[in-house]
Amino acid sequence: MANMRRSGVIAALAASSALLLAACSSGGDDPAPTNSGTANGSDEPVTITWWHNATADPALTFWQTVADEFEAANPNVTVEVEGIQNEDLQRTRIPVALQSGEAPDLFQQWGGGEMVAQVNDGYLKDISAMVADDVERLGGSVAPWQVDGKTYGLPYQFGPEGIWYRPSLFEAAGIDEVPSTLDELSDAVQKLKDAGIEPIAVGAADGWPAAHWWYNFALQSCPSDVLQAANSTLDFSDECFVTAGEKLQEFIDTEPFNSGYAATSAQQGATSSAGLVANGNAAMELMGQWNVSVMTGLVDDTEALVADLSWFPFPSIEGSQGDPTAMLGGGDGYSCYVDAPDACVDLLKYITSDDVLTRFASEVGGIPAAPAAHSGITDPNLQVQAEYMAESDYLQLWLDTSYGPTVGAAMNDAIIQLFAGNAAPADIPAAMTAAAGQ
Repeated sequence: MANMRRSGVIAALAASSALLLAACSSGGDDPAPTNSGTANGSDEPVTITWWHNATADPALTFWQTVADEFEAANPNVTVEVEGIQNEDLQRTRIPVALQSGEAPDLFQQWGGGEMVAQVNDGYLKDISAMVADDVERLGGSVAPWQVDGKTYGLPYQFGPEGIWYRPSLFEAAGIDEVPSTLDELSDAVQKLKDAGIEPIAVGAADGWPAAHWWYNFALQSCPSDVLQAANSTLDFSDECFVTAGEKLQEFIDTEPFNSGYAATSAQQGATSSAGLVANGNAAMELMGQWNVSVMTGLVDDTEALVADLSWFPFPSIEGSQGDPTAMLGGGDGYSCYVDAPDACVDLLKYITSDDVLTRFASEVGGIPAAPAAHSGITDPNLQVQAEYMAESDYLQLWLDTSYGPTVGAAMNDAIIQLFAGNAAPADIPAAMTAAAGQ
């Protein structure tokens, strides 16, 4: 059953990629904080705990402002907000809290197979009835937060992954055009190395940033129907999954990544992969749409960074079986714990309102989940990403999210071993298959 649910998620996601970004503004009212000063129609004091993954500004301050606004409109409600580093939040804090029965009322949710497992374990509140109008307003982006037609969370942003780069470093290396094929990317890497510039930063110490390189090679190596089928069957026997590792191994052998990348974190401080690019010490980083908000939190002169920061989609691989327009992506949202008060859902509805998400787009960055909020996108890179997503024929949810925590963890571990030179390309789908059988 879980596999069938994942199939539905991805089928809906692939089919709705155009809808997601079509900016069809339906019901685009600007919702005020919850009605009449009393969340859920009660004057009883309520405390809501809220865990999110923002640990730096502008997102950290933005979410606190949203909580303050909700409290002001609902005097009986206290919102206790805690920003937690992303990997700690997803891999440790949330799983431990759910298993202990002491979970926060509202917490970060990435959807897909990971959320399906939480639903199957009875951890999440079915909010379908309370958010029916919001589901219609948000459109296709809600699909990864639904299981068997029921809604267990709402997204606030959804966007694709691609390569962020510093145009000034490309110019210094004599690169005239952004790479559109893997061969062109390899040529750019060599030119950057010849110019004494670290080509690509990757936060391999956090695991998933390195794993995402394999994800994109799989996306370009495998036919879309094979990928879509694997989302539901967890069948990784197609040779394309081995080919993805072989192509990645060939790329790693060209030494494209920053020195010491195995010990480099992704988003924490100036020496992280995001920090290296933000401070001009590396030219490129493969990362999601949120990267601009991470990078601007790691430099003093944000205007100078934004003026010298651009983006292009992951290059296609010549002669491969994959759809060259296919894109990997994902989103961020929130779920309410199964025992959370209904005021949690009121807060979630406010967070994902058109008004809040329009401000999120303009003040934090990112591609808001609400089509009516796309008018808040001011970053030209995010506008470009939205355009590419609208033209993509296949949009794949992050593989570790789509395949669920057991397969996802085994897959990421095997990819890290490939990066470390301790595994062969065939070991990755073998590990995934073994995990799927557990």
